[in-house]
Amino acid sequence: MPHSTRFRQPPNTKKATTTEAPPPDGPPDGPPDGPPDGPPEETPEETPDDAASDPPADPASDPPADPVAGGGWRDRHPAVARTVASAVTVLAAVLVLCALLLPNQLTRLTPGEFLRIPVEGIFGAALLLLLPPKGRRVAAVVAGVGLGLRTLLNCLDMGFYSVLARPFDPVLDWILFDDAESFLKDSIGQAGATAAVIGVVVLVLALLVLMTLAVVRLSRLMVRHSAVATRTTLVLGTVWITCAALGVQLAGVPVASTNTADLVQDSAQRLRVSLADQQVFAKEAGVDAFRDTPPDQLLTGLRGKDVIFTFIESYGRSAIADPAMASQVDAVLKDGTKRLRKAGFASRSAWLTSPTAGGGSWLAHSTFMSGLWIKNQQRYRTVTSSDRMTLTDAFKRSQAWRTAGIMPGVTRSWPEGKFYGLDHVYDTHHLGYKGPQFSWSRVPDQYSLSAFERLEHGKPHPKPLMSEIILVSSHNPWAPIPKMIGWDELGDGSVYHGIKKAGKDPKEVWKDPAQVRTEYRRAIEYSLHSLISYMEKYGNKNTVLVFLGDHQPVPTVTGENASRDVPVALVAHDPDVLDRISGWGWQKGLKPGPKTPVWRMDTFRDRFLTAYGPRPGATPPRPDH
Repeated sequence: MPHSTRFRQPPNTKKATTTEAPPPDGPPDGPPDGPPDGPPEETPEETPDDAASDPPADPASDPPADPVAGGGWRDRHPAVARTVASAVTVLAAVLVLCALLLPNQLTRLTPGEFLRIPVEGIFGAALLLLLPPKGRRVAAVVAGVGLGLRTLLNCLDMGFYSVLARPFDPVLDWILFDDAESFLKDSIGQAGATAAVIGVVVLVLALLVLMTLAVVRLSRLMVRHSAVATRTTLVLGTVWITCAALGVQLAGVPVASTNTADLVQDSAQRLRVSLADQQVFAKEAGVDAFRDTPPDQLLTGLRGKDVIFTFIESYGRSAIADPAMASQVDAVLKDGTKRLRKAGFASRSAWLTSPTAGGGSWLAHSTFMSGLWIKNQQRYRTVTSSDRMTLTDAFKRSQAWRTAGIMPGVTRSWPEGKFYGLDHVYDTHHLGYKGPQFSWSRVPDQYSLSAFERLEHGKPHPKPLMSEIILVSSHNPWAPIPKMIGWDELGDGSVYHGIKKAGKDPKEVWKDPAQVRTEYRRAIEYSLHSLISYMEKYGNKNTVLVFLGDHQPVPTVTGENASRDVPVALVAHDPDVLDRISGWGWQKGLKPGPKTPVWRMDTFRDRFLTAYGPRPGATPPRPDH
């Protein structure tokens, strides 16, 4: 007898030999090695439909077959094969169930969310049971890919909610991944950023492949056990309808889930809005009360003044209103008000509502300057490529000011400078800084202001100066943070090497949300100290300063559902400058109060141009030449 294993078979069967039943959801690796004992008998041909209608028995209930000498590992270890197959099936079911119930916000990521019955799973199972074999295979693959994509979008929503306090826009937000990669490179280095990008790509591909394989595997299992699958689907459907009708909840969450359907509907609605937004924005941008204003009537109330517009990164209402930070930041603002008053300056403050939160500073900058609500990248691209008159451009069009920009966060070509009407832009490469980079922040705020004084404000000019300055030391991740030093000690910035070395590691800070909030507060204090100290030292009777936050920080600092309000203040030496805004209702000092007016940020341009335009009945001065 040849060296092989004789197969067991019951008497009076139609087939001469049979193989061991395959483990669940998959055939054995291959036929046993070696020829059979005798010539095989012909077996009747089985069609796919026959297999579907007459599934094989569960291997767990069949008596184990003798291991086949020289066969695959399933033949040599049938018990292990059955265990592995069962485990893989369970994992596939868990993966699909979690994908169907996965929320799109981290705050909803609780055990109760995954103890529900997804109606999408019930309908999907019913559909797969009803379809013919070919249609079922196609539907399983499509469902797997679709569920994988939905899971990916949920994860993106979680990330965007945790950073930008809004969901991911599948039409307009892809460009932000380039900024995210740059942020990682600046925060953890090129090697870490590259590793993170590779890891994300691998995870995305693995998610799509595994989700598709999981759905295909479960569809095959249902067909093999169609009777049990049908009964289970009917029972779950009945339970879901009952729970939905009675409003049954578990840990405050409805047991009858429509999670995936709701998220798909929400995404589709956001997609329609994004696609239609271009036409909506075109109508809004077509309205401009100052489009045809003659140059000699622009900003007549500020002629002869050096005007500075300054944005403080992530300076939001939470820095002033959050009890965990309010006392320290309030102390800086109150002390700053006193110091500026002693230097001859008065101030007024209020609130503006930003179109963004957590990030997207350029959206806030363009909203403030253009008088349009720039809430997404499409609007930003549209407005910056138009001839819309910005607040800063109004100074240039008046022909009464030289205009300049201090942009330490700009690292590459920035054509938007022309849109903002800036005669000259000093980016990170043109400030003369030789010191270290503080995580994302390339240049400390005090040094940026010192460079502004050295390059522009401190030089004689035939015209007054209008400047836009971006202060970036309070940019996420808020570690390490520079510290104030003597203005005459700044030099080329080399002094900051020791200051950075003594600072905190952002990776350590971000392990604890409490530390994150503390370091955010300290960064805001540093930025405010820098600006107030600059005005004390270099401000004069013709200096007018408008400074504001661009947006609130990330929800790790603010908590969920925080407002998008940011403080804004106007500081001037000349009383007439503040008299012109006496009707605004702004509060005295640098700190706005809880009852101070709150305006949308896009309304500021028109209010400012109106306040500082020709007074009724006044004859505007002729422009300087």
